[in-house]
Parts: sequence; structure tokens; C-alpha cells
Amino acid sequence: MSLEKIILASSNKGKIREFNELFQNFEIEIIPQNNLSVPDAVEDGLSFIENAILKARNACAYTSRPSIADDSGLEVDALNGAPGIYSARFSENEDGQRMGDEANNLKLLSMLDGVDFSLRGAQFVCALAFMRFAKDPSPVVCIARWRGVILKEPRGDGGFGYDPLFYLPDHNCTSAELPKELKNQLSHRGQALNLLLSQMKDLGLIGD
Repeated sequence: MSLEKIILASSNKGKIREFNELFQNFEIEIIPQNNLSVPDAVEDGLSFIENAILKARNACAYTSRPSIADDSGLEVDALNGAPGIYSARFSENEDGQRMGDEANNLKLLSMLDGVDFSLRGAQFVCALAFMRFAKDPSPVVCIARWRGVILKEPRGDGGFGYDPLFYLPDHNCTSAELPKELKNQLSHRGQALNLLLSQMKDLGLIGD
């Protein structure tokens, strides 16, 4: 099968940018699904892995091309893992429309109001799924985690989502303050992609 082009099952501009940066060393063109008018999948799984597979399968079904999807989010210890798989839709209006990153961050800060810094541990989680075709019985899947602490106010202008609140003690900065190249090495998505690429190499789907 040809892997000259892979559909990325996402219309999130931040994710598209990160995947393009992470795939720049491979001779594979990453095509966002919205370029081909692929509708978003119904994310009714109960885990990151389930939702990643649902999104990859949906993109395969509409494009008849190999597809890759991620499902990622933030798990906060003090909130028993919330917002978790609902990270992108943490804040919604009465019509069920997502309110965006700023609203999500404000809601998170409100829920953690009064929680001591020592108890604000959290982790970004990324699950990736690669499918050759819609009925692929053995999708390539992996999951990675990135530990940090939730600040009491945002810092930094880079990244997206919860990056301005996600503090990295070892680097004394937030994810939003990291240089792009370093973030791609450290992040949950960068780690997960490296795991995925390793598995794809072992299966002979891509070269070294």
C-alpha cells in the first residue's frame, strides 16, 4: 500500500500544525480531513483509544485512504481525571456548541479554585491510531502521557488548549512557553507519534 499521503482525522488547527512539524522528516503528505470535506466522527467512546480509532475509521471510510487520528486531553488529579476525553468540549453553550480554549481554561481554573499547588498535578494524554482502511482489523495504536502541574493563571502565548496552564517544573515554564522543537520532543503527542512511527517501521509500513 502507498503511504505517500495519509489523512489526518482532525480539523483542529493546532493539531494540524503540530503533526505537520512532526512529520516533516518523512516523505509523506499529511492531508487534514477538512480539506476533503470529511465530517467529524461521533466521539462516543469511553476512552482516548476508542475515540482515536473511531476518528481514524471515519476518515478512512470517507476518503478510502490510510488515516491517522489522535484523541488527546488533560487529566487533572484533583478532579479524578477530568476533563479527560471531554477536554476539547469542557465548556459548551446551551446548544451544545464548544466555547473554545479560553472558556475551557477559565472553567478549569474555577474548579481548582482553592486547591493547593502541591495537589494540582496533571497529565496530558495522547492516544494515536493508524488505520490502513475503514475495516482494518488491526489498527496500529499507542498512548503516551506527559506530567505537569496546573497553574493558577495562564502563562505564555504558544501552543493551544490548556498549554498556558500546564507548568513543567523541570523546565520552569509552561507548555505554552516552550520552543516548538523542544515541545515536539517532550509532549504527549510527540511521544505518542514516536511510538507510532516505531510500530509502523516494525510492521514495514514506513521506512527508516
